[in-house]
Amino acid sequence: MTVSVIQFGGSNCDRDTVQALAHLDIDTELVWHEDGLPADATGIVLPGGFSYGDYLRAGAMAARSPIMDEVREAAESGTPVLGICNGAQIGCESSLTPGAFTTNESARFQCEHVHLRVENADTPWTDHFEEGEVVEFPIAHGEGRYEIDDARLEELEADDRVLFRYCDEDGEVTPEANPNGSKHSVAGVLGERDTVAVLMPHPERVSLPDIGATDGQGVLRAFGE
Repeated sequence: MTVSVIQFGGSNCDRDTVQALAHLDIDTELVWHEDGLPADATGIVLPGGFSYGDYLRAGAMAARSPIMDEVREAAESGTPVLGICNGAQIGCESSLTPGAFTTNESARFQCEHVHLRVENADTPWTDHFEEGEVVEFPIAHGEGRYEIDDARLEELEADDRVLFRYCDEDGEVTPEANPNGSKHSVAGVLGERDTVAVLMPHPERVSLPDIGATDGQGVLRAFGE
């Protein structure tokens, strides 16, 4: 079992992700996007960073890399795919998941720890949590505001495809706890299959005990099961 962490020009959370997965005894490899997806990939991570300098829109250019055709095919066959931050933007731009991430309501880059409420604990990415549990992840983005039309969001919520929402430390979803203005405080969603997910906060940055927090392990363990 080997998880492929896809590198684009401007990726900068790729090695962080490899280290976090390795700590969980999950085999990983860095894959340069021009080299194509390895045939033996049992999981895929689209990591954070600033692929192609966020030109046009964050994630838009990376989404058009030929490797993303292979990623979509793998996702359709059931291979676990996780997009984190810039990877979430790439995932939406690639139609792996619905909606889009756009400029923060503050119009500023925001780097801080936030609280998230687990909305659906019955997925590969959240089955180490309890529904309603509050976890703490960091964010680091300028275009993290999740947007989607009302009808599509209603479908997502009805299908229980919202993974996390921004909340306060008590689990209350409030405007003040929403760091970027995301619609309905959405922080992460599922694709058509529950093996595909994108989220704006960074689980890999809270996965190593040496840095004092391990909430993110619950998400990354999906690749080892």
